Amino acid sequence: MSASLNPPLTRVISVRAYARLHMGFFDLDGTLGRRFGSIGVGLNELYTRLDLSLANDWEAEGAASEKGLMLAQQLAARLQSPVRARIRLHETIPEHAGLGSGTQLALAVGVALTRLAGLNLTVREIAGLMNRGARSGIGIGTFEHGGLVVDGGRKPGTVVPPLLSRLALPDAWRFILVLDDADQGLSGPSEISAFQTLPPFPEARAAHLCHLVLMRALPAVAEQDLPAFGSAISEIQQVIGEYFAPAQGGRCHTSSRVADWLHYLHGLGAVGIGQSSWGPTGFCMVDTPARAAALVQAAREHFGETDTLRVLVASARNRGADVRFNDE
Repeated sequence: MSASLNPPLTRVISVRAYARLHMGFFDLDGTLGRRFGSIGVGLNELYTRLDLSLANDWEAEGAASEKGLMLAQQLAARLQSPVRARIRLHETIPEHAGLGSGTQLALAVGVALTRLAGLNLTVREIAGLMNRGARSGIGIGTFEHGGLVVDGGRKPGTVVPPLLSRLALPDAWRFILVLDDADQGLSGPSEISAFQTLPPFPEARAAHLCHLVLMRALPAVAEQDLPAFGSAISEIQQVIGEYFAPAQGGRCHTSSRVADWLHYLHGLGAVGIGQSSWGPTGFCMVDTPARAAALVQAAREHFGETDTLRVLVASARNRGADVRFNDE
């Protein structure tokens, strides 16, 4: 694909791309011809924020900007684009925490660079060019639209998993996130190896997960029924956690400290207990901000402060990424 030589409409493009929770896969073996399929949600409170501006040569500034610059250079080469840019990364989603940092950075860079080059590619076209969505399309769906999204997995030849459903979550619902800085989830070659060595995923289990999503989780969101939604997510997470346990030290959660917090919060009434992707970030849900604050306070008093655990109350982001066009 060769880049248009149309002049860019602006000299600076700013993008804010938001973290996501990956709440589980449906079919790890593709018993009906499609593999993976997943459900997840965008979050407001954690994001990657960057600026891309025209430059005479490639430049980078800010934490993790070298990775962003590498992504921009790779995309420019694939597009055969003459555009050169300066990337400034102001904030980033924590890496290897199960929050989708890699996809959000790649899409933010990709959208900014293609707009800077005067190209009008879709987010999905950009995701394909940047090799995102190899297993899950959740991060792509939340970048596009936000909300609770379901993707349809992959068949042979699929470039980006198709978006099947997108629903807004109630504004009052809150996620309690527990992040463990002492652990990291699998990524890169380790993640690929884990998928290759895990046992076959039973067809009956895949059917049960699809049943939970279609007939419990999605209707519960449509009817704003948090207990029903939470019970569906908890059950999906239990099934997937048991399957991934051999790659996670024999546990359903990467971090035992996160698991202890989630167990305690569940005892206080939180629902939707789970781990995002390979973790170590764990999550649970409550119905109001006040309830979230009360549960977090109770858990902190019970466990005391630690050097490695961070706890964050987050809300569902029901919109996609923010993209702004500015002139310097």
